[in-house]
Amino acid sequence: QVQFVESGGGLVQSGGSLRLSCAASGFALDVYPIGWFRQAPGKEREGVSCIRLSDGTTHVADSVKGRFTISRDNVKNMVYLQMDSLKPEDTAVYYCGIDVSKRDCSYFNRWGYDYWGQGTQVTVSS
Repeated sequence: QVQFVESGGGLVQSGGSLRLSCAASGFALDVYPIGWFRQAPGKEREGVSCIRLSDGTTHVADSVKGRFTISRDNVKNMVYLQMDSLKPEDTAVYYCGIDVSKRDCSYFNRWGYDYWGQGTQVTVSS
């Protein structure tokens, strides 16, 4: 079965860093790119970043560009999101998942996710 497990969230002060991990399984990881999105109370879901594991192609949202970096470990079937210079507005639950209709990251902010995990809470204090 398709499964995603997010981890690495926590409470951090403004300007701090966190590294989120996404363990993916149950599907062809060489076919479907994996995206990170976040959800905060009262806000619309926001795509954060995306990576195509087959060739390492990446995209990041303008709101986190220069601060967040997505990476992969194909041997471990893991995707990571390194978050630096965190701001209070980054506070949200972060999820990783796939849209089965997508084969690249070109429109990752418009994805309709079909599978995702339980999420991991990121809280940034001011």
